[in-house]
Amino acid sequence: MCHAMIEQLIEAQLAFIDQETSQSETIHAEFIHFYHWFRKQTLQDIWSFEQINHLIQKQILQTSTSTFLIEQIAEHIRFALIHPANDNTQIEDIIPVTTVDKMALYIASKSDHRKALIKRIVHNPSFSNMLTQLIHHSIQDYIDNSVMNKKVPSVGRFMKMGKSVLESITDTNLDDTVKHYLQKNIAKISQLSEQVLNQQFDDNKLYHFQANLWHKIKKVPPSSLRHYIEVNDLPKTVGLGHEIWEHIRQTDYLQKQVHDGVYAWYVRNQERSFDLLLRDLNIDEALIQNELQTLLEPLLQKMVASEQLRTRARIYLEKFYYSDETLKILNLM
Repeated sequence: MCHAMIEQLIEAQLAFIDQETSQSETIHAEFIHFYHWFRKQTLQDIWSFEQINHLIQKQILQTSTSTFLIEQIAEHIRFALIHPANDNTQIEDIIPVTTVDKMALYIASKSDHRKALIKRIVHNPSFSNMLTQLIHHSIQDYIDNSVMNKKVPSVGRFMKMGKSVLESITDTNLDDTVKHYLQKNIAKISQLSEQVLNQQFDDNKLYHFQANLWHKIKKVPPSSLRHYIEVNDLPKTVGLGHEIWEHIRQTDYLQKQVHDGVYAWYVRNQERSFDLLLRDLNIDEALIQNELQTLLEPLLQKMVASEQLRTRARIYLEKFYYSDETLKILNLM
């Protein structure tokens, strides 16, 4: 049952809300008042670790990425690669040379890490195998196709004859003999390879190698990446990346990593105010006043103009005015 007086009150309040919310001064004041209240709250006053972790676990780890989002990722990568600015820009315009120099000095200074990596590589069975085959083929190629063989045919016949005589005396195949020797002495060869690589990649040489590499690529435009990334294959390559993510997000490993990482962050920040937490994201009062208000004000004005705000406000005003408590105050019961 409707009451004329209540309907008049509701309409008067709705008109008041429309008038106030359509003024930029009101929106500005409310943003600032909310920010001043919110900035004083600590993280633990608003959210618990369990709430934050549950949200991340549910929305990121337990929710599959939509097909549309995957398509958009591929499309944005494609757009970035084919953008015209790639043709008129050089790498040195994007990456500062001072940063490159710092990186080169940092990498060159990691002697112990580099030596450990070289040691692991040269003593790996796969590397030893490759090195054995490479040396063997080089020896064989020299015997069969050396410059001396080509210029003086008799030398080639002499070397082949010597090979045959050696094989008949030792009753072994020269190829097998060379292979056996290399396999027997591969540890020494690997050790020598390690020493040579460490000499070639000492701190000073590695730094200059990186510096020379920079001078070679600094004038190259980013469009050169298209030589190494097949733009038309992006839906497939991004899809493969998505498959990896779909698997790893469901593993206990990632769930534990996220859980413990969020917990460590929460423990460090639970007593900090949102003012400080927002500053970590470069959000301060100036941003609230100058950027977010400008961004959100048209949205609120659109809500007022479309009567969306008025419609939602009416629902709650009717609940209030037609409640038993309000009707008693108005003597309408």
